[in-house]
Amino acid sequence: MIKRLFDIGAASLLLIAASLPMAIVAILVRTKLGSPILFKQERPGLQGRPFMLFKFRTMTDARDGEGKPLSDHLRLTPFGLLLRKLSLDELPQLVNVVRGELSLVGPRPLLMDYLPLYTEEQAKRHLVRPGITGWAQVNGRNAVSWEERFDRDVWYVENRSFWLDIRILILTVIRVFRSEGISNGNHATMPLFEGQTQNQKG
Repeated sequence: MIKRLFDIGAASLLLIAASLPMAIVAILVRTKLGSPILFKQERPGLQGRPFMLFKFRTMTDARDGEGKPLSDHLRLTPFGLLLRKLSLDELPQLVNVVRGELSLVGPRPLLMDYLPLYTEEQAKRHLVRPGITGWAQVNGRNAVSWEERFDRDVWYVENRSFWLDIRILILTVIRVFRSEGISNGNHATMPLFEGQTQNQKG
């Protein structure tokens, strides 16, 4: 209950404080990338229940000769990369927090397609409400492997506390200013998760 009240209060204040920057970003996205301004995608929330996640759009709609979208790193523009480095693309998710679909802190909500691919241990990340930032985001973000990321998500679930959340929020601000862990190798964010690795199977 304390966590939820903190989420509502802090997210509401941040929405008010960020209203002008969000308006400016929305205008720039519309000018540089066109419509729609917001990227919307169904993601798994608490207990894996789906909800619609909001972000500012950071990619073009460029497609190949067959009409299929190009890979993420080809569609990610310098402007979009700047939004990601500053985490400005995440600001609309404050609305998700107020609505109760996200928390400020928790495992990041990934793709619905990943749900059947998790091991029983990895699936523990859905025992809590997902977050805008989390233990994995302040300890490597997208620069670590999926296995490391899931290990950190599960560690958070098993060790979560109000003071750990405060620590993660402080570390998040530091990481944003340092622009750490934005990408993973040649991928704009993370490569697609395809399930257990050979090491996990063995």
